[in-house]
Amino acid sequence: MLRWIRQQLGFDPPHQSETRTVYVANRFPQHGHYIPQRFADNRIISSKYTIWNFVPKNLFEQFRRIANFYFLIIFLVQLMIDTPTSPITSGLPLFFVITVTAIKQGYEDWLRHKADNEVNGAPVFVVRSGSLVQTRSKNIRVGDIVRVAKDETFPADLALLSSDRADGTCHITTASLDGETNLKTHFSVPETSVCQSVSQLEALLAVVECQQPEADLYRFVGRITVTQHEEEIVRPLGPENLLLRGARLKNTKEIFGVAIYTGMESKMALNYKCKSQKRSAVEKSMNTFLIIYLVILLFEAILSTILKYAWQAEDKWDEPFYNQKTELERNSSPILKFISDFLAFLVLYNFIIPISLYVTVEMQKFLGSFFIGWDLDLYHEESDQKAQVNTSDLNEELGQVEYVFTDKTGTLTENEMQFRECSVNGTKYREVNGKLVPEGMTDDSPDGSTAHLMGEELLFLKAVSLCHTVQISYDQPDCLVGGGDPFSHANGFSSNHMEYYASSPDEKALVEATKRIGVAFTGSNGDTMEIKTFGKFEKYKLLHVLEFDADRRRMSVILQTPSGGKVLFTKGAESAILPFTTSGEIEKTRLHVDEFALKGLRTLVVACRHFSPEEYMDVDRRLTAARTALQQREERLHEAFDYIERDLQLLGATGVEDKLQDKVQETIEALRLAGIKVWVLTGDKHETAVSVSLSCGHFHRTMNILELLQQCSDNECAEQLRRLARRIKEDHVIQHGLVVDGASLSLALREHEKLFMEVCKNCSAVLCCRMAPLQKAKVVRLLKTSPEKPITLAIGDGANDVSMIQEAHVGIGIMGKEGRQAVRNSDYAIARFKFLAKLLLVHGHFYYIRIATLVQYFFYKNVCFITPQFLYQFFCLFSQQTLYDSVYLTLYNICFTSLPILVYSLFEQLVHPHVLQSKPGLYRDISKNSLLSFRTFLYWTLLGFCHAFVFFFGSYILMGEDTTLMGNGQMFGNWTFGTLVFTVMVITVTLKLALETHFWTWMNHFVTWGSIAFYFIFSLFYGGIIWPFLHTQDMYFVFVQLLSSGSAWFAIIIIVITCLFPDVVKKVLYRHLQPTSTQKSQSLSASQAQALSCVESLCCYQHGQSGCSRLAHLLEQMTGQCKASASNCHASNRSNRSWSDTENFSNDRSILTLSPIEATHC
Repeated sequence: MLRWIRQQLGFDPPHQSETRTVYVANRFPQHGHYIPQRFADNRIISSKYTIWNFVPKNLFEQFRRIANFYFLIIFLVQLMIDTPTSPITSGLPLFFVITVTAIKQGYEDWLRHKADNEVNGAPVFVVRSGSLVQTRSKNIRVGDIVRVAKDETFPADLALLSSDRADGTCHITTASLDGETNLKTHFSVPETSVCQSVSQLEALLAVVECQQPEADLYRFVGRITVTQHEEEIVRPLGPENLLLRGARLKNTKEIFGVAIYTGMESKMALNYKCKSQKRSAVEKSMNTFLIIYLVILLFEAILSTILKYAWQAEDKWDEPFYNQKTELERNSSPILKFISDFLAFLVLYNFIIPISLYVTVEMQKFLGSFFIGWDLDLYHEESDQKAQVNTSDLNEELGQVEYVFTDKTGTLTENEMQFRECSVNGTKYREVNGKLVPEGMTDDSPDGSTAHLMGEELLFLKAVSLCHTVQISYDQPDCLVGGGDPFSHANGFSSNHMEYYASSPDEKALVEATKRIGVAFTGSNGDTMEIKTFGKFEKYKLLHVLEFDADRRRMSVILQTPSGGKVLFTKGAESAILPFTTSGEIEKTRLHVDEFALKGLRTLVVACRHFSPEEYMDVDRRLTAARTALQQREERLHEAFDYIERDLQLLGATGVEDKLQDKVQETIEALRLAGIKVWVLTGDKHETAVSVSLSCGHFHRTMNILELLQQCSDNECAEQLRRLARRIKEDHVIQHGLVVDGASLSLALREHEKLFMEVCKNCSAVLCCRMAPLQKAKVVRLLKTSPEKPITLAIGDGANDVSMIQEAHVGIGIMGKEGRQAVRNSDYAIARFKFLAKLLLVHGHFYYIRIATLVQYFFYKNVCFITPQFLYQFFCLFSQQTLYDSVYLTLYNICFTSLPILVYSLFEQLVHPHVLQSKPGLYRDISKNSLLSFRTFLYWTLLGFCHAFVFFFGSYILMGEDTTLMGNGQMFGNWTFGTLVFTVMVITVTLKLALETHFWTWMNHFVTWGSIAFYFIFSLFYGGIIWPFLHTQDMYFVFVQLLSSGSAWFAIIIIVITCLFPDVVKKVLYRHLQPTSTQKSQSLSASQAQALSCVESLCCYQHGQSGCSRLAHLLEQMTGQCKASASNCHASNRSNRSWSDTENFSNDRSILTLSPIEATHC
């Protein structure tokens, strides 16, 4: 416990050294004073709370919210001083909000505890005391030897010691970690791979030294020292030796591994870390409005306090005969009394700050997010994937996007590669019927003829079929299991039974192509790779793999050929290979690569290098030294790789086609019409990227393409940017597109950000090619932090897009073929790029107008609520007398006015979804947070004040002159007056929302009229019965007495009409004199809108009968939702409701599959 406290305070960090030493099987040294390192246990903890800390920790988190903390202060003030309202009025809503949130968070945490217990209690086998012992997963310690069987998941991060295979390898899948379903091969060191029994493992003397835990899944630096016959043998350990927790063992009977990282120090657990919290523009506006209302509250409280003392300056008001002061009151401090009065007024007016706003917004976001998952238009049938929401906090941000940053491969394209062409020794070839045919020739040779594939062509094909990390799966999955010959398929199976698995679709396409041509990769066994060259088997010994990385942009293998020679095969981007080539047809190949790129093909260049025995010894020494280094291993490996991958002989280049996804062009065009600028950020070479941009409609043929490429210095880059800026000004009529490469972008961002941004903002489309992952994030950050602060969206499908997705305001992952890293780190995930149009133009539009109205309506109804209370003080000598009963104060926001706005914020549709998709320009109407601008906020606030004045003075005019309103001559009292104001207010604010509602469902009707009815029923019960638990019952029979007066009913109707009639007139005038494009779209053409209106909006039933009450029908007419007469409805339905595929109405099954609607069916 003491150690835990010291760690929390930072006095005793758990990892005091940069490396950790793990003794296999926990065989600690017996000599000397060895102090074992402390490591975490193997429990996974994803929960936030325990049974002991839930209440304090949850309360602390909730009261960090400014509104909750504010109401807590108000509640404490009410408890401490004599205030006009009961502490219950603030305490009960606060308790309700805190309780609902705590229950929700507690339930979510209970589910996490349940999942944790399931994982931590899973049975595992551990080698202890010379035998296999079954224990629970949580009991594994660092240094334990763990046995894992086929298809089981690894319970901790294990260093592979041995497997049931003779070569000590195993196959795993990491789908749960990064989504990649291909088989990956992991290796053990030769000295431990022979320990395949428990007794051998028990006798093993080995020590693992490695780095302390870090979150990077693909990085591990360590070494193992094995003691054999009193001799220490040191071997390097890398990611290929580490089996990560959560990965699954495949095609291997069993393995033994030593636990290196356990529990919350495993790489999977370290990746649990929450992403930085993103906040929407609406939430920021909401906080600004709260501060403004807090200022209004303070102003009203200070003004009331000053006026109270100004009024009491006269003795007759300071101490009237009926309210004599006590001696204590006369002698009390004036300053303390002023503060006390100020706090009392603060309590009296505190409801102007809506506490239930936060809860309602949270419920709206949480419930509203389900609509995205339920939308069939966002469901991809082929892959059986629906859209998913990873965070509901940004729903409304989908309606505010100004810039879209998209990856190319797998996002705009299918990421399904097909080999098309290649260049070998300066000659272009294409594949025809499984053969390589030189350009300009036809395939007239007999089938199976390979006479033309000799020398360089054959070496090129061998290089392509050997330089990769592809795995093979066979129809009989256990054919590779056991100690038998892994190449026995050559006798028992034909090569057609093989299926290739690769982490990169390019690699898979190339290996499949060489197999069709006649050079087939048939498998690997440890350090041996086998190919079948036109029926003849050849075995190559794999000496070293120089792994691919984003900086080098190439990968290499060093092999020993069947004749005993040493050769390096390398492949990568042309910019990463050609500068290091010294022989071969370099210029011709460069031309061919450019030609392939212009056709939109993805290009790779292939080269080789032959080593003399002396050269190879030097290479092997450098690589071994770099791989066994514990410090700065990556830097040393880069140096070694650069030394090896030079003086290359160019063999050729490949061209692979990646098909565009369906409806990409239409989607980009729709986004452009919506006022959204699209930037494509890709790692491809610029010719390929430009070709794809033109084919997908990102660049138009008529567009003036500007280039910022291959800039070498800051001055050169600045000069080119100035030239581009001048050119844009001169040709301001023409649309411009900008192409920039990674190297030039680095220079532009270093010194000339403003100039670069000026050029970019004046371009309709921007294409950035040859981009590293971090450069993508930098570009997004550059736009995001520019003075205009535009809302950005990033969309991608691969691990290289994660930094960009996390940087943007909204991150969207594509469920593609490059794993699930992008989906896991995104805010939303969709299966195809084409779904982005509906996600933004429809769901974004709806979410934004709903929450914008919700926020402003909340402030409006609270202004209506509290302003009469402020006005009432002028008529009661600022005595802090409350106008409303405490129960009404408490239930106004919780019960009487909460449900209509919640239902509105879930179902409201200003315009039909199909119209929003067919008219993307409507998206511009809500851009730049226009519905939450200061002007609209001011309108709603002033409207609230106006309505409050009408409520108060309308009731005052009715009752103010001691007028008798009862049949028996009896007059109303102050509670009746307050109840009349409250009744008018509840009805008016509810009907005001009804006026704002365009899309009526049965639920809207139920909560709108039900809320008013509930208020009346509740008031009758509350005031009509003597409740024994209430000390005083000021409201007894007040409501019944009020409703028994015809004058009161008349006043209620007159005041409500007086408040709402100007709103109705304003809406009608604006709709006819200055209609917005949204309002115009609500009045669609006869062939579309009226048919939709008749069927979808429930205005008309069969034979044109009204389906709504007269009032609802009137409201729909005012808002343009329903036509006034049944004849119009009938006329509209004579139009045929079958749209052609050419119309921009997406693939909505619910509409396109409808048959023509006849007039008689409406």
